[in-house]
Amino acid sequence: MTILDGRTSVNTGTEDAIALVEQYAAHNYSPLPVVAASAEGVWITDVEGRRYLDCLSAYSAVNFGHRNPEITATAHAQLDTVTLVSRASHAAALGPFCAGLARLCGKDMVLPMNSGTEAIESGLKAARK
Repeated sequence: MTILDGRTSVNTGTEDAIALVEQYAAHNYSPLPVVAASAEGVWITDVEGRRYLDCLSAYSAVNFGHRNPEITATAHAQLDTVTLVSRASHAAALGPFCAGLARLCGKDMVLPMNSGTEAIESGLKAARK
């Protein structure tokens, strides 16, 4: 059972989908009146079946396109191995990843982050020392 059990269809029309978000989601953005239902490569298809060229790339999160086959395969391979390892323990892939990223960036060390908030927090901690 999930929180989505008993919901109305995801394939509602644009107006109904937007009205539901307006009712239950905090209003921190003013998005375009487009309700994405699927995407592949540079194209997004809305709930009405219209296609749009995605020039936003989710603020760089999908610069290689939606559902990029190589990225999707890599993500699946990782998820098939381990979903997430807390930094409270070590992960086998973290060392090689950090070494490769440090070499790529020409740095001695790197500090991977999940979000901008974590980056700010870490920057403040490092500045304090």
